[in-house]
Amino acid sequence: MRFLPATPCLRALCCLLLLFFSGTIAVGQQCTGNLGENIFTEGDFGSGAANILTPDPRIAPGFQYVTTPPPNDGFYTITNNTGRWATIYDTWRLFGDNSSDPNGYMMLVNASYAPGLFYEQRVDGLCENTLYQFSADVINVVKPNANQLLPNVSFLLDNTEYINTGFIPEDGTWKTFGFTFTTQPGQTSVTLALRNNAPGGLGNDIALDNISFRACGPQALILPEIAANICEDGAPITLTATINGDQYPTPAVQWQRSDDGGNTWADLPGETGRSYVHAALAAGTYTYRYLLANSPGNVANSKCRIVSNPKVVNVIPKEVILIDTICAGLTYTIGDSDYTRSGSYVDSLVSSLGCDSIVRLELEVVADPGLAGAFTVRDPSCSYLTDGSVVLDSVAGGRAPYDFRFGNAEQAIGSPITPLGEGVYFYRITDRYGCAQADTLRLQSPFPFTIDLGPDQVITLGDATTLSVRASAPVASYDWLPAGSVACDSACTTVDLLLPRSTTVRVLATSEAGCAAADSVRIDVLTDRLVYIPSAFSPNGDGTNDRFLVYGSEPNVQGIASLRIYDRWGGEVFTATDLAANASESGWDGTRGGRAVPAGTYVYVAEVVFLDGVRQRYSGSLTLLH
Repeated sequence: MRFLPATPCLRALCCLLLLFFSGTIAVGQQCTGNLGENIFTEGDFGSGAANILTPDPRIAPGFQYVTTPPPNDGFYTITNNTGRWATIYDTWRLFGDNSSDPNGYMMLVNASYAPGLFYEQRVDGLCENTLYQFSADVINVVKPNANQLLPNVSFLLDNTEYINTGFIPEDGTWKTFGFTFTTQPGQTSVTLALRNNAPGGLGNDIALDNISFRACGPQALILPEIAANICEDGAPITLTATINGDQYPTPAVQWQRSDDGGNTWADLPGETGRSYVHAALAAGTYTYRYLLANSPGNVANSKCRIVSNPKVVNVIPKEVILIDTICAGLTYTIGDSDYTRSGSYVDSLVSSLGCDSIVRLELEVVADPGLAGAFTVRDPSCSYLTDGSVVLDSVAGGRAPYDFRFGNAEQAIGSPITPLGEGVYFYRITDRYGCAQADTLRLQSPFPFTIDLGPDQVITLGDATTLSVRASAPVASYDWLPAGSVACDSACTTVDLLLPRSTTVRVLATSEAGCAAADSVRIDVLTDRLVYIPSAFSPNGDGTNDRFLVYGSEPNVQGIASLRIYDRWGGEVFTATDLAANASESGWDGTRGGRAVPAGTYVYVAEVVFLDGVRQRYSGSLTLLH
């Protein structure tokens, strides 16, 4: 595909490439008649063997082009298959463009972070009083049920919103979006804009293909739509333009003919009436259509006219000479006759139209050479991936050109077929004479890579626990979550945990083969407060129970934030902060100001700090004994 940034048409294409991220052809806004030729001839992004189109096509101002996908937020690329990328985000799908061409390109955009208007473009060269339809095929790149941000885009025409797409779901299907509008008298240009209503980051990623910008008009038909067949010695046939609709009060017509089956078209000079007489009776196939617009000037402008359905006229010859070659074992059929051997044959046929024909056949039957395809088969690298591929490298035997079918699709020799998962795949190779090889290829996934952390656990606050990873294959690295919950390097397989609260611990593992697996375990922490405060002590110097302490099971208890002792009249006799639990030197020794206090009942107030950060207040009475 070749890009010409300087042309006005391509500058308009730049707008549409971003405009059609979203927008749905709403009821009443789609064209109900015939459409014109696509103004944007490169709206399907072309086709090529390279996985990423280079160099930068410069079709998305405001975004940066990347040739080493996946694109980050604010970047885009043009590719024919995300399954052929070296790396891809875990949440993105592996898929190709929306066409039957295995090398067809699509545009893939990773949205910017900030919502808002992110493209605006003026499109010139339109015709006044003309209805136009914009459309594009769009898909949410994110895998189904990934629960990421959904794209949401508004379309604006001359600062007026025409469509808001709503959220484009993660359903893995291409959808057609767009809108229609009519230019006003004297209007030959419009300003198109796209407003992104969802932020980038986690999601809001879109691919688009088959962008179309066409004039829309009434139904333009040549009836009946089936091919017309006449005899070589028959009479001319008249083709009539049938126009259903009142969009063009004074319609202008230009008849055209194609001599290559509809690939290219040429005007028929002077044929501007509502009918055309096909008078050519030489044997062959003729294809006709007509252009239709609301004035002779507009019918000459490719941006302002619509196109009828093509009409095929077959002139059946009186004599047919056939020269063909088939593979041994095949049958060549003419009418009611079947031929399986080399020779010259003559048949007289009468068609359903009553045309008499003589068919002369020169048939050669060649021996089956025994075709053999040489394949390179790459199995999926992991059990859950579809990154396998098949390449038909060469064909031995037979006669080129070869037709290669993989499954139901035609493929090119030498081009990788991706993405493929585990399975059995049918293929067929046929040479120019119909000799064929048909067989199957098997792709085998490796044994699933799994890891296991064991069953969920219930522990008491302050109890340590150990987790051991059991893996089905050698592991290259581990990543433990939540971050900071596990103190180990990337290679540890057994970890000791001291958790302050209930936590789900998750480990992501990568095998030496590069496959990923994950497991998690729920560890529920019971918040038992393991504190003991005695009700009496005897500071008599006998070495037993000489101080009043707060006891606690460590590390359930982290420390004593404060300890205060009051006499029975409320007077404070002792205060201390930041004490260690269970430490006799940090308790009350039964004195006040260095002098022993009387025996009796006192009141304590203690604030205890626990492993989970909770501070809890304890109070009660104690008895001091001498």
